[in-house]
Amino acid sequence: MNITGLIGELTFKFSRSGGAGGQHVNKVSSKVTLQWDVERSAVFSAEEKALVAEKLSNRINKEGILQLESDTDRSQVRNKEIAIDRFLHLVKDALVPSKPRKKTKIPYSSVLKRLDRKKQQSQLKASRRRSFDD
Repeated sequence: MNITGLIGELTFKFSRSGGAGGQHVNKVSSKVTLQWDVERSAVFSAEEKALVAEKLSNRINKEGILQLESDTDRSQVRNKEIAIDRFLHLVKDALVPSKPRKKTKIPYSSVLKRLDRKKQQSQLKASRRRSFDD
């Protein structure tokens, strides 16, 4: 993965951060919104773009732009670094292919244990019932 090329494709928007902080928050644009166009990326192949788009579909809008926000720090520069780190981590994790699930059969002993627990629970509840014969 070409990290410098990937970082070069990113665009950043800066805005005022919400929440507590008083006068500093009201006058400084420290919130960072990182944007990356997945389809127009020259760093990845078509298969890699499809994999990223599939795994990160909840973060990609209708225009095909992946967005991340960071407003944890008071510093705009630090928030930009945090956003870049999170973005690189997300993309790296998205590129790892998921292992196919192997179907396994439930062991017979587990089935018997479950049924035995159900019988015990049933007997316990039955013993709590009042009998109206007395």
